Amino acid sequence: MLSLIVILILSYLVGSIPGSVWVGQLLYGIDVRQYGSGNAGATNVFRVLGWKAGILATIVDLGKGLLAAGVIATIRIDDLPSGLAHWHIETVVRLMAGIAAVLGHMFPIWAGFRGGKGVNTSAGVLLALTPVTTLITAAVFVVVLLVSRYVSLASIVAAIAFPSTVAIRKYVFGIESLDTSLLIFGIVLAAIVIWAHRSNIRRLLSGTENRVRTFRPARGMLGRGELKPKA
Repeated sequence: MLSLIVILILSYLVGSIPGSVWVGQLLYGIDVRQYGSGNAGATNVFRVLGWKAGILATIVDLGKGLLAAGVIATIRIDDLPSGLAHWHIETVVRLMAGIAAVLGHMFPIWAGFRGGKGVNTSAGVLLALTPVTTLITAAVFVVVLLVSRYVSLASIVAAIAFPSTVAIRKYVFGIESLDTSLLIFGIVLAAIVIWAHRSNIRRLLSGTENRVRTFRPARGMLGRGELKPKA
């Protein structure tokens, strides 16, 4: 049991690394939460600081999920709980580590518990667990983004697409390597992502959500001289 506790704590702490906030503070001396949408996520970094900072923030957020589910979850100090034995215990522990990292991203101890919405960190977790399913989900995200130009809508649809893809691959195509725990995790994750985007959903319904104006490399509000603190 001690092993699991250590894994969850370390995963949460890694997830708490506020890449978007630190990128803004270290490179530009600003807190991105005071500008744009006010969110501490990579999308707002692209919007406020431009594509270079946005890519760096995205890499950090993806890396947190990969590190938690792909590395930290392999720590073994003692026997893990026997109650998980009827599932693929390795997968379950990696999932739990991933959830801890996502929660750390959303409620980071290093940034006053004001974090992002967890999409990129979730993607990192899923990439460590099931690369093929994650790539299919990423393709869904890109298609929805290109068609709608709403990052929030693409994120929500992709979150729903992941458990749907797991179910189709497992129960329609019979891919036995996909544990049922992945499906349950995907459903829970989709619920978390949808909850985190509740304000975006309200704006989508009212027609006031921000759309991607162009798919050229983003200059950001800073590059356009439009940087104004969020009211």
